[in-house]
Amino acid sequence: MGDDPKELLTDRFGERPDLPKPDALTPVMAKILSRRTHRAYTDEPVREELIALLLGVALSASSKSDFQQLSIIKLKDPQKRAKIGAHFPMMPWIGTSPVFLVFCADARRLERICTISNHPQRNGDLEAFLNASVDAALAMQTFILAAESAGLGCCPISVIRNQMETVAHELALPDGVFPVAGLSVGYPAGKGHVSMRLPPSITIHTDTYDDSALEAEINAYDRRRAAVHAVKREQQRNPKLFGYADFYGWSEDKARQAAEPEGASFVRYVRSHGFSFGS
Repeated sequence: MGDDPKELLTDRFGERPDLPKPDALTPVMAKILSRRTHRAYTDEPVREELIALLLGVALSASSKSDFQQLSIIKLKDPQKRAKIGAHFPMMPWIGTSPVFLVFCADARRLERICTISNHPQRNGDLEAFLNASVDAALAMQTFILAAESAGLGCCPISVIRNQMETVAHELALPDGVFPVAGLSVGYPAGKGHVSMRLPPSITIHTDTYDDSALEAEINAYDRRRAAVHAVKREQQRNPKLFGYADFYGWSEDKARQAAEPEGASFVRYVRSHGFSFGS
């Protein structure tokens, strides 16, 4: 794949959004436009020095009010990884990737700092939850972009929040600290593919929010995406409940996925481990 703006944008969106200055594409922009998730890795180890450098880059991400409410756990113990991975047999890369990191929101540290400074302050409301979550997410995305620039592939794994008790126990997480996502890292074993995104006409608004054309835009997006990566009949979600669709687009898949909500154990966990979400 080259760095031609039209080609990169077509691969990412299935169409070419208007570009005021397509010649303004930088190497960094091209790398991000062509990025992809990798779930299979070679046996080549990733040097500790490289991971340390990438973590330093990740910690350079923006942070709300410079509170720096995140922690990153390098999970090196194979037994710990196996115990966590056993809950997700459809995601073997949790236990087999050369590197596995857990990016955590950490509201505990600021609360402890306030106490140490003799200005005790509770840090367990909705604002703290959101700020810490965003700090961790920004750091993880920064790590991913840096890792990909070094030839590595990554796969974020938010589903680990569905097994909070197991994850919290294995990582010895105290109250006020919870995982935002895990991250598998390694040298890619294959090329992978660019995941087509919703068009800017849906996700970018000017001055006011407007989704009046959503239905038509989503239908067109479904068709473009299916033309490149169609979902096989046997891959349709929960046919016992929903049946089989003659045309199974992205929106049908996501609507079915949302109809089976996840994260009940995560909500219970954070409410009982440091977050009240009260006014």
